[in-house]
Amino acid sequence: MTRLTYPEIGRTRTGPLPDGYRHLRYRRWIGAGPAVFAAAGEAVLTFRMHRATGARIRTEAERAAPGVRLTIGLGPLRAPCEVVWVTREEDRIGFGYGTLPGHPATGEEAFVVERDPQGRVFFAVTAFSRPAGALMRLTGPFAVLAQHAYARRCAQALRRHLGGVAR
Repeated sequence: MTRLTYPEIGRTRTGPLPDGYRHLRYRRWIGAGPAVFAAAGEAVLTFRMHRATGARIRTEAERAAPGVRLTIGLGPLRAPCEVVWVTREEDRIGFGYGTLPGHPATGEEAFVVERDPQGRVFFAVTAFSRPAGALMRLTGPFAVLAQHAYARRCAQALRRHLGGVAR
């Protein structure tokens, strides 16, 4: 039995994103070719990308898998989550996690590496969320800006990680 704090589990994978939440869709080019795709996908699935942003990650497993719990720490903020889906397809690698009690928001966020037919590799973040408590409601637009900034930091961390991979 899950303790996730929202009923729309898996919607960052299956869509459409549910009404009643703020939506985030972020996508950036990070390189090209099979080596870039493989290295970026591995960095996402092993939480290396998250750690490279400066976030403190505590997790019960080395790789993302459904049911794996993790806590992301950014400054004084602690955000408990659970991986709700993982994909490892020919042209798509990533996972989505949902919020657990104690998270400042309610919803789901997905981190995916995608390869298009031309071999270009993109990093995408898809999320739906809403405040879970007074602190997040009070921060309003700043919380939205912080979520967008974190998506950009993840893309930058992946690009740095890929510096040694032929792009």
